[in-house]
Amino acid sequence: MILPELAEKIVKEVQKLIGEDIIVVNTEGYIIASTDLDRVGSFHEGALIALQQKRKMIIKDEDQLKLSGVKAGINLPILFQHDVIGVIGITGEPNKVTPFGEVIRKMTELLISENYYAEQFEWHTRAVESFIMDWVQAKEWNYSFLDRAKLLSIDIEVKRMVVIIEFIGLNAPLSRDSWTMIFNRFQQNTKEVVSRSGNERMVLLINCTNRPTRESIERRLKQFFQFLTSNFGIQAVAGVGQAVDSQEISNSYRQAERSLKIAKLNSSIIFDEDLTLEMISEEINPKIKADFITRTIGPLLKETELLETIKELFKQNHSLKNTSNTLHIHINTLHYRLKKVEELTQLNPNNIQDLVTLYLAILFLDEQTKIQKYY
Repeated sequence: MILPELAEKIVKEVQKLIGEDIIVVNTEGYIIASTDLDRVGSFHEGALIALQQKRKMIIKDEDQLKLSGVKAGINLPILFQHDVIGVIGITGEPNKVTPFGEVIRKMTELLISENYYAEQFEWHTRAVESFIMDWVQAKEWNYSFLDRAKLLSIDIEVKRMVVIIEFIGLNAPLSRDSWTMIFNRFQQNTKEVVSRSGNERMVLLINCTNRPTRESIERRLKQFFQFLTSNFGIQAVAGVGQAVDSQEISNSYRQAERSLKIAKLNSSIIFDEDLTLEMISEEINPKIKADFITRTIGPLLKETELLETIKELFKQNHSLKNTSNTLHIHINTLHYRLKKVEELTQLNPNNIQDLVTLYLAILFLDEQTKIQKYY
């Protein structure tokens, strides 16, 4: 059965090709789309005969007196998967429009086939997306969950690692064709699970049966990012969780989400196993971080030179010599600046507790700055 929306699309596409009046008729013999809107909804006896007898029906001028709702022209049954699902008709002098018949029928059947597979792709994509969201939230696997996995051909027995990829610089939603290209590019075998998550993210559940190395995963992601840039002009970042048993997939998903937040700040690929202080930072409320910054290094926020000095000191692993060399200043100047930092903040860079406090404050400040820049 052809839906009216698809029938209207067929009529528009076919008319572009031949410039004649076109009708599409359903399996009950009623016109569901036409270039002549007055004919929509009317019964077409000639099309019903073509449908029932599964043959081309040429309608001449004299047939208009014998058959209900017809005009001179040609009617052809539309086949899909060996079934007649409707009729397409071309109105006009039979000798003039008949030569177009087979071409128009093939074009119509192609449009229907493309629409069918596009809908199948959309259904499968949404089904996998929904399944993954349920998977990462499920505490127990019931029969319904297991049946869905089987229906979608998803192996839920193997060890997996979650990767969340987010697109950057996406100005408009990706088309269905674009998503098809992306899935085909990234999905290596039936044991990989690839899904979109909204329009700006995709989730990859890597099969870890063969214990893929960190290097191979990173290389694969970088190659995929190059593909995105080349084909769609967009950048991407990724957070990578750790390999877990399939029933613990929610843990890997949370790790990937946490890593992705850091990846967005650094425009990179971040593995959860590399996170240290960032793990603590992620658990702290942004308001508390902002208060901590104000309470500790607030007086330095307008002192750009002092801030850069402290940051460089941390980069150089608290080496005064390396810090002064990198900043191209005399060692005495560095001592003066550090003394000034202590006066303004009451935090001594030579005291281990104060040094940790300064480090956390700078870490939160950099994170805050990058978030503002990102958004």
